Amino acid sequence: MKLISKIILIIVSCLILIGITIITAYNINIGAVDKKNKNTINFEVTENSTYSNLGDELYKAGLIKSKTFYKIYVKLNKPSNLQKGIYALNKSMSLKEIINSLGKGSTYNPYIVSITIKEGYNIRKIASIIDEKTDNSYDDVMNKITDKKYINTLINKYWFLSTDITNADIYYPLEGYLFPETYQISSKNTVEEIFEILLNQMDKILTKYKTDIQNSSYTINQIVTLASIIELEAGNANDRAGVAGVFYNRIKGNWSLGSDVTTYYANKIDDFKHSLTKTELNSCNNKYNTRCSTYKGLPVGPISNPSEESLKAAINPTSHNYYYFVADGSGKTYLNTNSTGHNNTITKLKKENNWCA
Repeated sequence: MKLISKIILIIVSCLILIGITIITAYNINIGAVDKKNKNTINFEVTENSTYSNLGDELYKAGLIKSKTFYKIYVKLNKPSNLQKGIYALNKSMSLKEIINSLGKGSTYNPYIVSITIKEGYNIRKIASIIDEKTDNSYDDVMNKITDKKYINTLINKYWFLSTDITNADIYYPLEGYLFPETYQISSKNTVEEIFEILLNQMDKILTKYKTDIQNSSYTINQIVTLASIIELEAGNANDRAGVAGVFYNRIKGNWSLGSDVTTYYANKIDDFKHSLTKTELNSCNNKYNTRCSTYKGLPVGPISNPSEESLKAAINPTSHNYYYFVADGSGKTYLNTNSTGHNNTITKLKKENNWCA
């Protein structure tokens, strides 16, 4: 009996020891890989992910110590509510913390970038920014923006886009309609997704003035075109509505707008420090160049993407009898009825060292 008792005692002791060893090993292996390492590891849970098949991925990412003990943990605890998304995990997290995190869901996106489209930027500049900040190339943008089928789908979607933008003489159909703003987007967004973000913001802005636009004697494309010119011509002018009035007077009087910025755009020159040549100024066959004396009225389409301030000025211009404008260094706007008065104002501002060229 004593021998049997000793054997039983030994067996029980061994079982207890084995149990303690297993529990200790279990607790160690479901603990943090490295409690001091809080460096973020981006871990993605996809639509096809399950707790059962995540062990291999977590192990490859260095987030768990053992695939075997991971399986044991999942079998014992039966976690649910696995949420698709990208998670900011780290090696200081225990398996329990990781599983809890995966069950709560994540709004974390490591691919979020900030892009700033400044007032007056044109499509070429915007394409360069998208190329720099996202996984899309400059060519991706330019190819998409000249895709006729794609442009037609946008015309059907947005009330402010008309078939006017499909004119064969227009360089880029969406020029003028990608609203300038600072956006938080994903670098993984496609060109179409990025355009939609910018167009949705344009929709939000233009909808404020929808009634005025619909009651105007000008088309939406003409209004946006004029706003795009005002954006670049008015510079720091405080009275953009007054500037808009000057351009409308020239249109009504059958004058040439005489806008240098349209000539730069016509020749695809983005550096305004470039001195325009006679050839560039006199390219009368180009439907953008309003410096050509025989070209009357607005160019064929927008030349930049205007701010709300310029859009508002084009929609609600000041009514007056002036045909010339200039702004001084502080943004004060001077309007004149003729070229003599206009030139005198410029001479006066230059003498006062208040000329803003």
